[in-house]
Amino acid sequence: MKRVLQIHPRDNVRVALADLRAGTEFALDGQSVRLAADIPQKHKFTVRALAPGEDVYMYGVLVGKTVEAISAGGLLTVHNVQHAAQHYGRRTKTYHWQPPDISRWKDRTFMGYHRSDGQVGTQNYWLVIPLVFCENRNIQIIRDAFLKELGYAQPDIYRMQVREMAAAWQDAHDPEAIRKMTFADNRASYGRNRLFPGVDGIKFLVHEGGCGGTREDANNLCGLLAGYSVHPNVAGITVLSLGCQHAQFDILKAQIAKRSPHFDKPLLFFEQQAWGSEFAMISEAIRQTFLGLAVINEQQRKPAPLSKLTVGVKCGGSDGFSGISANPAVGHCADLLVALGARVVMAEFPELCGVEQELIDRCVNDDIAARFSRLMTAYAHRAEAVGSGFDKNPSPGNIRDGLITDAIKSAGAARKGGTSPVTDVLDYPEYAVRPGLNLLCTPGNDVEATTGMGGAGCTLQLFTTGLGTPTGNPVSPMVKIATNHALARRMPDIIDIDTGGIISGEQTVEEAGIAILEYLIGVAGGEHITRAMALGQDDFIPWKRGVSL
Repeated sequence: MKRVLQIHPRDNVRVALADLRAGTEFALDGQSVRLAADIPQKHKFTVRALAPGEDVYMYGVLVGKTVEAISAGGLLTVHNVQHAAQHYGRRTKTYHWQPPDISRWKDRTFMGYHRSDGQVGTQNYWLVIPLVFCENRNIQIIRDAFLKELGYAQPDIYRMQVREMAAAWQDAHDPEAIRKMTFADNRASYGRNRLFPGVDGIKFLVHEGGCGGTREDANNLCGLLAGYSVHPNVAGITVLSLGCQHAQFDILKAQIAKRSPHFDKPLLFFEQQAWGSEFAMISEAIRQTFLGLAVINEQQRKPAPLSKLTVGVKCGGSDGFSGISANPAVGHCADLLVALGARVVMAEFPELCGVEQELIDRCVNDDIAARFSRLMTAYAHRAEAVGSGFDKNPSPGNIRDGLITDAIKSAGAARKGGTSPVTDVLDYPEYAVRPGLNLLCTPGNDVEATTGMGGAGCTLQLFTTGLGTPTGNPVSPMVKIATNHALARRMPDIIDIDTGGIISGEQTVEEAGIAILEYLIGVAGGEHITRAMALGQDDFIPWKRGVSL
């Protein structure tokens, strides 16, 4: 196994693939370099001595600037390096892309749900949504009733654990007996004995918006909910409204029509202030939703080309290996999907800081390039206005594992978008319609970003993590990909795919990307479910367009 990696020929630092001891010598760039300090795995060290104010390069781009002298073989830290990034502007060249060989997948299909607007879903869900937070309680009441009685509820393993402990305590009042108890994880039974086997799930969204904020917040919320309504994984929708809030049903319908002019899915609407009796409204909502479930239960999966997939790519809980293993592997998968005619959506604009010019130059025309530049600039200015620029993005976990500047984090994060041309740039909460690589303006925040990609129509999502992130999406199945073997072994109940073989030399980036694509096709066709789906991780947080990194 290699112990040191140079990612790009221009880089003047190296990545430690294993823990390295001070005094160890390496032959680098034609010279002998002795490590001046212990270098923890995933962290970076200098190849030559750097004076204060010198540029630091990784992935071939500017990622930082030294604030004090660093000797040759010295460890990069938050104390001796600060964030710095390349300036960006207009498109400077025409981008030429060589697509990967897709001959083995050219005629492949997945078994999906064909919708009347031409989209194809990977799941068949019924969606229940509130237009305002006042309806969250009613949503939860309906959720408990449907999931428990129709066979969709997660096994209540933790309640059973408390029940067993309570019984043991009543018998003996013995703390030691409680400490010695063992419990079984029987969540594998999820999804059995459903009344409607053709319905993959009933999904319930709750949020804190719809009123009390700005009209822009309400319009954006309705746009996001419209994206979930026209989503090909959704076959029918139940909407609950209070009646007096900013987010009105007419706004939702207008946003739906904007995304799908000939929308024809069942759309059930219940306004509490018009009904008067809460009991009467909820009872009728349950009745009509039940009958709707019976109808969509008859829908069948049919073959569809891979070009019908829309795949979101995201990283969270990132580590120093994210940009070396999982992200480039997802990037290769993304390139294969784009070459096959599918859509790929890459979000989290704060984590594209430092690679803006590269992405601008990959845009297919000047208008798309200008829109990306405009959205990035506006986002950065909003953050700076409240004293929280992109340089504040790396979390304590990121820094601890070697991502000490936002540009280092971003340069690695951008690799999950592959190398294909940028065919469209979307503002939040717009819907993806163009094949190819789409850039979607969202925060880096895991759930705000994945929520946005669900609203953009992603029928699947690929989520890479180096530290472990237990998240999922209500309508867009999420595949969790580990950057390293240790994480995959430590948290097996949230990880679907392990790309740690790239670090150990057991696997190439291309081989890992192909493995991800094959797994993705299986999930798309309903052959298996992801760990996040099995755990019922249906996280949903709308972005209010404030400063969120």
